[in-house]
Amino acid sequence: MLVLGGGIAGVAAAIAFRKKGFEVELVSERDYIFIYPIAIWIPVGTTHFNDVALPLKKIARRYRFKLTIDRVKALDPTTGSIMLEKEGIRRNLGLVVVALGADKVKHEGIENTLSICGAPDQSLQLKEKIDTLIQQGHGRITFGFGGNPKDPSGVRGGPAFELFFNLHHRLKKLGIRERFEMTFFAPMSAPGAKMGEKTLKKLDTMFKARNLRQHYGKKITRFEMDGIIFEDNSRLPGDIIMFIPASTGHSVITQSSLPLNESGFIQIDNYCRVDGLKGWYAIGDAAALKGPDWKAKQGHIAELMADCAANNAAIEHLHLPGNLMGYQEHLNILCVMDTGDGAGFIFRNDTKQMMIPMPVFGHWLKKGWGLYYKLTKTGRIPRIPGI
Repeated sequence: MLVLGGGIAGVAAAIAFRKKGFEVELVSERDYIFIYPIAIWIPVGTTHFNDVALPLKKIARRYRFKLTIDRVKALDPTTGSIMLEKEGIRRNLGLVVVALGADKVKHEGIENTLSICGAPDQSLQLKEKIDTLIQQGHGRITFGFGGNPKDPSGVRGGPAFELFFNLHHRLKKLGIRERFEMTFFAPMSAPGAKMGEKTLKKLDTMFKARNLRQHYGKKITRFEMDGIIFEDNSRLPGDIIMFIPASTGHSVITQSSLPLNESGFIQIDNYCRVDGLKGWYAIGDAAALKGPDWKAKQGHIAELMADCAANNAAIEHLHLPGNLMGYQEHLNILCVMDTGDGAGFIFRNDTKQMMIPMPVFGHWLKKGWGLYYKLTKTGRIPRIPGI
């Protein structure tokens, strides 16, 4: 069986399917998995790129799956074939897991921004710009994220908040925080609303305590080299613009005949099976989630979907005993929002919403999660389900 995509979802699927007894080939355009949840520390210099980029060959060797470094060029589910850039067409595929991730909503002038959730090398470009600004000794810093009204589950704001707080902490440690104007922007009136009302109030308190400005509720018209233009022609200047666009359907997926929702994500049922296609599964950012309005695409949800797909494929294709496993009943929002000098534990599901401040300890808890992730993916310690 073939897993397309070497990100968090794809790697989790390769491991989960191997554990169920499948022969697995993982196709990835990079030879490493970039652990985005801990990439927030690269631009502020508290971790290194190589600590975030985990070589896929280590994981493939441990779990004994085939690793192919190549780019997926086209999908044809009607004939069960995949076109790869270097290796050509793969035909007669019995099982396929699509975990290609997503593209980003295109904004005019997006080339004037950098994203902590974009191409991995942008984290290094951000570090260079931040270091230059610190050497300059003053400046205007603007961080934010965008929305996708067609599918709000593709919005990813957490890393923007985390990097913003971490940069504030670094400038404060250097004793130069007061020389920098720091503004967080978003087109929605209440960015982070998915996390719940209680969390929003605590975030607002955190912003005010740190003298961090907020610029919310205005649609972005375009980005310029040194600023952002909004729908009312107002302008927010910035020497650094870090922006995380919302997700939209991956170009390879939107050009295929796969069943898609309005935003280009693959339509699946509760068991991660692609609608109307036997043997095809979609997980992670590539899939269209169904569930409550606050649902969000996060790494732990992608790993849950990988487990569901592997469990269900083993029952339906290997005829192993068991019950089909759905992802929808397990949907939640879960994150440790790092601030550099601590963190906030955030959780939300249908019945609960909370944000628990964790001064000092929370920062090291998230650092520990990064180490835990690498150790579990290389098989050196067992994984705790759901973490």
